[in-house]
Amino acid sequence: MDLTLLYRGPLASCDYACPYCPFAKQRDSREQLRADRAALERFTNWAASRTEDRLSVLFTPWGEGLVRSWYRRALTELSHLPHIQRVAIQTNLSWRTDWLGAADLDTLALWCTYHPGQTPYERFVTKCGELAARGVRFSVGIVGLPEHLAPARRLRAALPQKVYLWVNAAEGHTYGDAEAAEWSGIDPLFGYSRHPHRSAGLPCRTGASVVSVDGDGTVRRCHFVRDELGNLYDGSYRAALRPRPCPLTVCDCHIGYVHLETLPLYDVFAGGVLERIPASPRAAVPLRLGPARFTS
Repeated sequence: MDLTLLYRGPLASCDYACPYCPFAKQRDSREQLRADRAALERFTNWAASRTEDRLSVLFTPWGEGLVRSWYRRALTELSHLPHIQRVAIQTNLSWRTDWLGAADLDTLALWCTYHPGQTPYERFVTKCGELAARGVRFSVGIVGLPEHLAPARRLRAALPQKVYLWVNAAEGHTYGDAEAAEWSGIDPLFGYSRHPHRSAGLPCRTGASVVSVDGDGTVRRCHFVRDELGNLYDGSYRAALRPRPCPLTVCDCHIGYVHLETLPLYDVFAGGVLERIPASPRAAVPLRLGPARFTS
């Protein structure tokens, strides 16, 4: 079986406090961190044991995972397993990059987000340069708030041309055509994020070849539909895997609508769906906006 798993354990702590972020912001207690570590290790052991399946894994923690050793270890270990096709994580890139030297970079990939006001621009760009120098597959993104337009243009100029810079439409913000055109000049795929996608009754890969898993092993079709399909660890979810239409009115998050069969995004991101890397470099970068700070 080919199966993509979106894993989100109980971790909720983050070293950033972005005012636009819907994720929970809190400090995890030692007990909560121990529980998150145990849950992640259980999931990693399960994934390692499923040698008869072809698995792809995207970690989507509420907080920042890679400041925790157990997330770095999980990605490293899974990257070396032949039945793991891809292992990726969403991250703010606030950590040291030296651990990546132990990972299989043909399998591991990163989905990185730049948060102006939470980290110095130079520090973030330096980290991107370290990833490029190591040969890490990664995308970089930013939330499309008006005050982020200038930082986004500056970042696009600094990144290697092959690195895709995506833009997420800000929640609750309406984009006129002129403003949308400015963002599309940075991210030619911004149109997919600009408006929520009608999804009610439409076919979606979630629940068939893509599922969401929480720290207890509860399997759902995606992060946004709460109906349970079963449990990962007793295998009860497998009987529930089948094509099914979306029960929600709209889908407005990339990790959800990328799996809609009515959108061409599996072709657009062929080979890079989990890490949000388009198949065509020309689709990723429409123009150069200034001299690069580094090249790769």
